[in-house]
Amino acid sequence: MLPAVTFVLGGAASGKSVIAENFIKNSGLQPLYIATARIWDEEIQLKVDQHRARRGGEWTCVDAPLDVAGALGGLGPEACVLVDCATMWLTNVMLDGLDLEAQQRAFLDALRACAAPVVVVSNEVGQGIVPETALGRAFREAQGRLNIALAAEADCVVHVVAGLPRTLKGEMP
Repeated sequence: MLPAVTFVLGGAASGKSVIAENFIKNSGLQPLYIATARIWDEEIQLKVDQHRARRGGEWTCVDAPLDVAGALGGLGPEACVLVDCATMWLTNVMLDGLDLEAQQRAFLDALRACAAPVVVVSNEVGQGIVPETALGRAFREAQGRLNIALAAEADCVVHVVAGLPRTLKGEMP
C-alpha cells in the first residue's frame, strides 16, 4: 500500500521516474499521471513520448505545467497519482514570473488534501556546480527549498542514484 505522499528524488536520468511509475503500477489503483513538462523543442517531445510509451495505455494523463494543485483537487481514493516532475513545474512557475511562495503553498496544500495517494518526482540539483547565471542560482535555491518542503510533507522519501532506490524516510512502497 502506498503512503499518502511519496517523494522520489534524484539526479537527471537517475531512474527516478521508472521507480515512481513502478510504485504506482504495483498499487492496484487507477494510475493518473500529472505531467508538468512544457514541450519547448524536439528533445523534450522525444522524452515525453518515451515516458508515455513506457507507461502504457492504462494511465490517464493530465497536463498541468502550472496548476498541479488544481489537478490534484477532487481526486478520489481509487486513483494513484504520479506528479512528474516538481522540477519542471518549478521551472514553469519561475519562467512565468508567478508568486513562487503562493504557488508552492497551493501545491503543498493540495498534496495534504488529496484523497488519492500521490508520488512526486523531483530532481536534486544542489550537488552540482554553482550556476553561472543569477536565474540559475535562484532556481537552484528555489528547488532546494521546494525539495525540503516536499520531503517534510512526505510519508516516504526515496533517493535514486543509478537506478537504485534508497529510502531516506518512512518505508518504501
